[in-house]
Amino acid sequence: MRVNQLIALLQEHDIYQGTTLKSDDVNVDSLAYDSRQATKNSLFVCKGFNFSVDYLKQAIDKGASIYLAEEDYHVDTPMILVSDVRKALSLAAQLFFNFPQNDLFVIGYTGTKGKTTSTYFTKNILAHANPKEVAMFSTINHIIGPKPDDEFKAHLTTAESFDIFHEMRQAVDNGCKYLVMEVASQAYLLDRVYGLTFDVGVFLNISPDHIGVNEHPNFANYLFCKMQLMLNSRNCIIDADADHFDEVLSAAKVSTAPDHIFTYGFNQPEATLSITQDAASLTGSSFNLTVNGDHADLTDLATDYDVSLPGDFNQANATAAIMASHLAGAAVADMQAGLANTVVPGRMEFIKTKHHGTVYIDYAHDWGSMNALLKFLHTQFPDYHVTAVLGSTGDKGEDRREGFAKALNQYADTAFLTTDDPGYEDPMKIAKEIDSFIDHSKVKTMIIPQREEAIRHAIATATNHDLVVLAGKGEDPYQKVKGVDTPYDTDPVVAKGAIAAFVNEN
Repeated sequence: MRVNQLIALLQEHDIYQGTTLKSDDVNVDSLAYDSRQATKNSLFVCKGFNFSVDYLKQAIDKGASIYLAEEDYHVDTPMILVSDVRKALSLAAQLFFNFPQNDLFVIGYTGTKGKTTSTYFTKNILAHANPKEVAMFSTINHIIGPKPDDEFKAHLTTAESFDIFHEMRQAVDNGCKYLVMEVASQAYLLDRVYGLTFDVGVFLNISPDHIGVNEHPNFANYLFCKMQLMLNSRNCIIDADADHFDEVLSAAKVSTAPDHIFTYGFNQPEATLSITQDAASLTGSSFNLTVNGDHADLTDLATDYDVSLPGDFNQANATAAIMASHLAGAAVADMQAGLANTVVPGRMEFIKTKHHGTVYIDYAHDWGSMNALLKFLHTQFPDYHVTAVLGSTGDKGEDRREGFAKALNQYADTAFLTTDDPGYEDPMKIAKEIDSFIDHSKVKTMIIPQREEAIRHAIATATNHDLVVLAGKGEDPYQKVKGVDTPYDTDPVVAKGAIAAFVNEN
């Protein structure tokens, strides 16, 4: 990477403040923001809330020849000074990897809930239309090519900017032409997608979440960061049923022409696409779409669709995927096939038992997703007893605890409160806090800290008129406890093991 090109790019974005290089007509061979990854003749980026000059010295010892930072660390190595190192890292990564986004049709999803499912829906539709050409960045995993080795577990909903553009470059080199990705609010809060323009940006929904000391200071900031996707997309798709719809639509109109803004919703005559639910079961659903307004190019979308996941909220997610994949060039037949055959690990997975009801495994981990899930089960199957097994994460999202209780009070009959990534907090204390908001005249509760035991007990006491919801963990293979990823068998494995142990299930 030519350093003078980087400086010109930083100047273009008005964050360049100077350099101690004698000449900027030099080249660097690699780029790193982790001192352990620095190599000979690399540019090292000094970033992080807990950054120490010791990291810089370690990078220099490994061969870093220039460093990029917001302050002078008074070392002998030349520096490039900037006003915003996070933005600078994103720009440097784009330049270093030769702007891989220019060779991809990029679709981004944001929302408090539904990002992962919508991403999987869209990926499957586009993969049906374009085999071996679709990359995906999701909370669960990343896919950067057609080979088994091109799929790996994700560590963050939206990775650091360097990793995003690095994986984009790998995807392009592996023959991918499309990328579907989740865009978390922190992606904009921390400038992880700074400078990236999406071909399609989708706003699914918004509800209070991720507000706390280590996250967003308040809901206004959370909403503001979510809406940034609308300001950085060539085409915008918005759920007309979403809270704060008018604000989101106004944000989209700032930088996107009206004929590139599309909306959808249930029985919404003013929306571009109106959803009408056709049928629902414990394992899937069907719906049809109506195209409103002057959209002759969308008329083919007005037909019937089957979805492999239950819940009206998944019909909304599917509709977002239909519109996004249409803009990417997919045909209706691809959409129908993709939606009918999508499996999302840890999202509305279900296990039917002989004598202990139906067990649902879902990643629902905030009020919005929990409320939508329990409301669907309660509304569609009012004669069933709904039992929920859940906890709440420690060290963040403390408002979720009252939100969980609110959802339980409205739609659950029994709750087993247990452990879910407690971090440095006491899981018993978290469970008792959730319990303090529960109306015990409506919901029978029991606190069982050991998650495996809570799951076994919930299933053991269930009958064929019970729906047992295991919420929060999905297929996460660990519990975050005091800074350590402690191995955990995953909710599906624990549930299947419990069922297999029951004599009347064999």
